[in-house]
Amino acid sequence: MFMVTADALVAGHGRTKIAIAPALAISAFASIGAGAIHAAAIGAHDEHHQVVIVFTAVAVLQIGWGVLALLFGGRAIPIAGAVFSAAMVGGWVLAKTSGISFVDGLETVEDVQMADAAAAALAGVAVAGVVFAVVRGARRGSIGSVVLMISALATALVTVPAMISAGSHTHAGHDAHDVAAAASADHHGPGAAAAASHHAAVVAKPYDPARPIDLSGVEGVTPAQQARAENLIAVTLLRLPKYADPAVAVADGFRSIGDAATGDEHYINTAYFDDGRILDPDYPESLVYEPDGAGGKKLAAAMFMMPTGSTLSDVPDVGGKLTQWHIHNNLCFTPQGSVGGLTNPDGSCQAGLTKGPEMPMIHVWIRPNPCGPFAALEGVGAGQIAEGETRLCDAAHG
Repeated sequence: MFMVTADALVAGHGRTKIAIAPALAISAFASIGAGAIHAAAIGAHDEHHQVVIVFTAVAVLQIGWGVLALLFGGRAIPIAGAVFSAAMVGGWVLAKTSGISFVDGLETVEDVQMADAAAAALAGVAVAGVVFAVVRGARRGSIGSVVLMISALATALVTVPAMISAGSHTHAGHDAHDVAAAASADHHGPGAAAAASHHAAVVAKPYDPARPIDLSGVEGVTPAQQARAENLIAVTLLRLPKYADPAVAVADGFRSIGDAATGDEHYINTAYFDDGRILDPDYPESLVYEPDGAGGKKLAAAMFMMPTGSTLSDVPDVGGKLTQWHIHNNLCFTPQGSVGGLTNPDGSCQAGLTKGPEMPMIHVWIRPNPCGPFAALEGVGAGQIAEGETRLCDAAHG
């Protein structure tokens, strides 16, 4: 019969002992460790009120269950803890694969980081310990304080570094409404001084898509332009990751143009070229993938394109000096739609190749880029900008 209790504290040979199934003791300490990590992560998510509430509740429940499992007997508490811990592991898997749509701040898929991986692993240990104790019919046993101390120390060796990491956790995009509101209310750059003198000039901050979006500090950019640019980044960060798997993009009508050798592979969806939508991350005309270092591809950017027949004089003003559109007027394509080479000096393509469309396009990067969130590629892949303009490299935010 599975029993745990800590009636519990008995003296033996001068040392305090606790009567508890050893596997359950490990589960209890693991749950306490996972709860501590969640508690440490609360401050790093303070811009998302719902996440703060969720992490606080999880921390209280995990730590509370660990203490109850050490102090009280019976089957109900261990089994309830195992079910709860299993739910936490399932929630973690969901957050890392598809996001949790009903929790503001967890709706976007994020990379696995040390803190959340450690918390999930400890929750898994908590489940495994209870299951082992139940299946094996583990009976309570007298565990000396030294053994308990070793168990606690082992948990601390995992928990403490993870807690430190949790304090500097980086997370992905923000809700577009919140970012746009913040941009118009608080994030004005020097260009806003004349229109709203009560806002002080803001020093430019580096752009990193894993941190709060702030494109302030560029002279000549109005608050409205800044808000539009920040909002476009935010909504792209939020929605574009549905195409993180290239197979999903292919199933949705995208196909590669065969330029992977350049280091950036473009997938296009011709059905979206003239669908009446512009700058819509739910219907991006093109996706940019980069090698992930393990033989696969990682989603790096959207490349939004104007309708067929548009020119650089037709593009909307998104972010003023923050944004720059470009065209490609020197690419030749095969009948299968792959890049087959560059145009001849007279602008024509070799026999069998067709010149590609020249509609304006702009990138929105969801990964760091040294020239900012809207930068074009480098070299021959950079395309051509409007006559008289200088190639944009937004070093202040890149």
